[in-house]
Amino acid sequence: MGEAPPLTPTTADTLRQAYDCLLTRYAGAPVLNHQTLLAAAFAGFTQELQRRGEDRADATMPALTGDRSGDWNAFAAVYRRVSARLDPTSRQPVAAAAMTGMVAALHDNHAAWVREEPGPPPKPGVPVEFGTGIAGYSPAEDDPAGRLPLFITMIRKGSPAARLGVRPGDVIRSVDGVPAAATRAIVSALLGDPVTKAPVRLALHRPATGRDWTVRIRPAAYAASPLGYAERLKGGIAYVKLAGFVPGGEKKVFADLARMREDGALRGLVLDLRGNGGGFPGTANKLVSAFAHGKTIGYLCDVRGSCEPKRTDDTVPLLNLPLVVLTDRGCASACDAFAAAVKDLRLGTLVGTRTAGLVSGPAGGFLLGDGSVLEFPLSYGLGPDKEIINTIGVPPDRQAPLTAGDLSGGRDPGLAKAVGLLTSGPAGH
Repeated sequence: MGEAPPLTPTTADTLRQAYDCLLTRYAGAPVLNHQTLLAAAFAGFTQELQRRGEDRADATMPALTGDRSGDWNAFAAVYRRVSARLDPTSRQPVAAAAMTGMVAALHDNHAAWVREEPGPPPKPGVPVEFGTGIAGYSPAEDDPAGRLPLFITMIRKGSPAARLGVRPGDVIRSVDGVPAAATRAIVSALLGDPVTKAPVRLALHRPATGRDWTVRIRPAAYAASPLGYAERLKGGIAYVKLAGFVPGGEKKVFADLARMREDGALRGLVLDLRGNGGGFPGTANKLVSAFAHGKTIGYLCDVRGSCEPKRTDDTVPLLNLPLVVLTDRGCASACDAFAAAVKDLRLGTLVGTRTAGLVSGPAGGFLLGDGSVLEFPLSYGLGPDKEIINTIGVPPDRQAPLTAGDLSGGRDPGLAKAVGLLTSGPAGH
């Protein structure tokens, strides 16, 4: 894809690039109706016009004939005419709304349009993150009605939230005065807006003590914390927490296990993937390959059902350890695929709750003329048994939901169940 150039205005030509790219390269392109893309783009365009108080009588969707090129030309003629008469400050927002609408029409959780101003280059050796430091929350899926309590599951060390004493298990009653629910708007405010950098006000409740209080967190840069850690538990159980699959991350896992084995034989491995949002599929594949060789760990398929198997990497040494994997609704994308491989191939036991089911397929990025990037899958992913995981997730073998009360009180029923499963088996690996 190459390094992105400086951003320029998103124009009708940029929209045409995205339109053609989706209709030729997207995994579902052979059955994708181009009129659906145009209608969704025009809907986003006109909705933004209304929101900005600039709707126009001639902003009407043109008649479409079914000819892909001709229909584009009809759409573009109206789009250009209306855009040319807008206040100059409105042109980019309405273009962005049209592009976002077009991509949303795919209903694909691995499709996105990314347009970000480049930030300052990071200082050598000092990786940073920006936000409130609230790195995990439950429920992970949309819960607009607020049926389930929204509570914090992970806090980054040294972050603004950590410095203010916010802890995992704290229940969020409201966000900026709005009753808390797992909606995109609430979650975006909760994590911290990198553009506005506006502070967020949280009304919190701590189940362990009954305390209720309000905290105002201003998003800021802080030293990035590792995406995982490892420790040897009592009874010779190795515990490895992975919050994401970074390129080469499997090497750190293997090194940690080798270090723990220096202190004696290991009885088994608890791999904690709760809150793991995915990442690099190659890392997940190599970790699976440490538990089995000569296996098909999934399939990449086109929209017509023609599939190519994904195989284990048999150059990865086998760990020869009993495995328990902790999962939840925050285990997404490559984490979904990893969990499916473990379950279908019987490489270990899944403990926790169902995974996210956000695993349409591995996404590729395409640079557009305005410097933005269009991301979407080039193929669809299926599990080792050719089952659909996307939108469904992978159910655990043993249910062990984690509640706010558990976290606040220092309890982890999933980990306790995992350790119990491993200590009841033979030792000496």
